[in-house]
Amino acid sequence: MKKYYFEYLEYPGKYMNFDRLSSLVKDIRECAATCFNPLPEYQCIKGTREELSDKIISLAYRDDGILAGFCSTVVLPVKFIGKVLHLGLTCVRPEDRGAKLTHKLMTKVLINYIFRKKPIGRLWITNCACVLSSLGNVALYFDNVFPSPFGLREPTWKHHLIANTIDHYYRDKMYILPDAKFDPVYFVFRGSVINTPFEKKDEDKRYYHRIGFLNDFYKGIMNMNNGDEVLQVGTVSAFSVFKYYHRLRKARALLRNTNITYENKQLVV
Repeated sequence: MKKYYFEYLEYPGKYMNFDRLSSLVKDIRECAATCFNPLPEYQCIKGTREELSDKIISLAYRDDGILAGFCSTVVLPVKFIGKVLHLGLTCVRPEDRGAKLTHKLMTKVLINYIFRKKPIGRLWITNCACVLSSLGNVALYFDNVFPSPFGLREPTWKHHLIANTIDHYYRDKMYILPDAKFDPVYFVFRGSVINTPFEKKDEDKRYYHRIGFLNDFYKGIMNMNNGDEVLQVGTVSAFSVFKYYHRLRKARALLRNTNITYENKQLVV
């Protein structure tokens, strides 16, 4: 069984010297190149000091010093809300994907950031993806998520404010194409990643969630073959992990229920 050691970085572009930053960027780009072809020039992959100055990053290294995977999140200031953590970009080398590093890397970011910056109360988070497994996991793990088959059937004004701020000011932080149209009813960017390295096709089952109805829900509000992406807005707290297990039990129970119904664009649970 492979062993990994983890590193947690806050805003490395603000304090790392040139040599350390260059080494970090080299490792990140080499790891990302095993996941993307061509390599997208955005986020931490871009490697500029500016791009690395608003990132919270966790890294998993093998014993041989090779970077096996990383999770790079983005801190976004939103007026009247404060700091919002965008879940960002996670890459794991193909040969290391059996070690559950995606989950471990995200957990490292959340636990460290929450307990350092927001030990009490809720932290707003966002996720923008067409990968069904990513969308399903955010629906399961986090609180007050919209759109989601759990909980909220309509977004609050804070959800709308965060979504509109992203639409107007932070598209570049999420690789949302300038021509993409934001759908405020479903929180979907239409044509967001068409003909980009992030585009996924409906028939590609590798990116599906293991819980089938989560795939059905998100496929019901976006067209993957048109390059659509769903923007999820929600919250997380130190207690969210306990709620996750409750939702997982509900999800498994629903899998046994053949009469799942939809109401007001949300799955009734």
